[in-house]
Amino acid sequence: MNTFLDKLQAKLGPIAYKLDSNRYLSAIKNGFFVAMPLLIIGSMFLLVTQLPIEPYTNFMASILGENWMSLFLQVNDMTMNAMTLFVILGIASELAKYYTVDRGSTQAIALVAFLVLTPITSTDDGSFLPLGNFGASGLFVGMITAILATEIFRWVIQKGWTIKMPDSVPSNVAKSFSALIPGFFVVIVFNLVRIGFTFTAYETAQNFIFEVLQTPLLALGSSLPATLIILLFEALLWSFGIHGSNIVGAVMQPIWIALTVENAQAFATGKPLPNIVNYQFYSNFVKLGGSSATIGLAIACLFFAKSSQFKTLGKLSFAPAIFNINEPLVFGIPIVLNPMMLIPFVIAPLLMCIIAYTAMATGLVPLANGVNLPWTMPPVIAGLMVSGWRGAVLQIVQILLSFGLYYPFFKLEDAKAYKIEIEGEATYNAEIVENS
Repeated sequence: MNTFLDKLQAKLGPIAYKLDSNRYLSAIKNGFFVAMPLLIIGSMFLLVTQLPIEPYTNFMASILGENWMSLFLQVNDMTMNAMTLFVILGIASELAKYYTVDRGSTQAIALVAFLVLTPITSTDDGSFLPLGNFGASGLFVGMITAILATEIFRWVIQKGWTIKMPDSVPSNVAKSFSALIPGFFVVIVFNLVRIGFTFTAYETAQNFIFEVLQTPLLALGSSLPATLIILLFEALLWSFGIHGSNIVGAVMQPIWIALTVENAQAFATGKPLPNIVNYQFYSNFVKLGGSSATIGLAIACLFFAKSSQFKTLGKLSFAPAIFNINEPLVFGIPIVLNPMMLIPFVIAPLLMCIIAYTAMATGLVPLANGVNLPWTMPPVIAGLMVSGWRGAVLQIVQILLSFGLYYPFFKLEDAKAYKIEIEGEATYNAEIVENS
């Protein structure tokens, strides 16, 4: 078994390292952290309008009028449905930090490049930018634009094609002029791209990326087989002490969040929810207690341990597990490089995914509604908020299944630790008697 793990680590280790150190994936991952608080805020305002409590909705209508929901959905539109703008700023900032160029100028130029590509809709009342291009449908265009615009911007700067002001000029003024020529290059390139697409059947870059790249990726990312493969890869990385969630998140988070926003938009308008798999599915119905659904293992340590080692670990790990943090368990048992614990650790996320997917696909549990909760939201509460009372019941069932899966393997590890403690204590007492 150890030989197999060594070979697997030798194969997966270099791949994981390259993914984790890739500057573009790292910028995308960290760029989404900029948008995440705003997505959560927007989700809370969306939730306020969708509580299925008739006295509550009647009360709100009596105070604020029949169109009271629009008063709250405005915040949702300016956060969740404008998420691409915030992601662009985050990605550009991270790449600017990597290249040590001015962050503010890089962010502004990347945002302008995206707006140059964005089609303008003209009506009798004037021209405007459709909000839909700033939400999930424009996400991949925004990510690509942020990366390319930053690359052009820093390339021109590194070539030295900038306006250099005398040292006596204030630094903020000097920065503005130094960004002038690189900014021109970026705008010219993206304007040519925009013009080029007008001569194609796609007409706009948004249509091209959405049809050729984004739609296939979203379809793949929302499928059960692809999700199972991703979860297997994540669990195996964790088993070797590599932060699998970070690596998987860098690749899959843009896809899953776009699927989440699609559900949120449908939820806000009362339409059927389109996606079973999305970020809420992953974070709330797969990762109960943390990666590989280790909440059942935390319960076993807290209430059923015989050894002092696991009793102490249970006390230390249970509270974090409630908030989906499981590093104390992963490195405390340890699960890392432990062939025995590797078995349930790899099986658990696959089991949770299949059960949740089946429950939602068959209509037993409503699909996650797109309310973007913090990943630390405790189970049961999270299920209630994203899928109603049936979502909460599903999470309770999953917690019990997690416990049942981990318990036999936990008992073996606990018994081994208990035996070592007893034998160690007996040896210690024997030495005291002998010495006395």
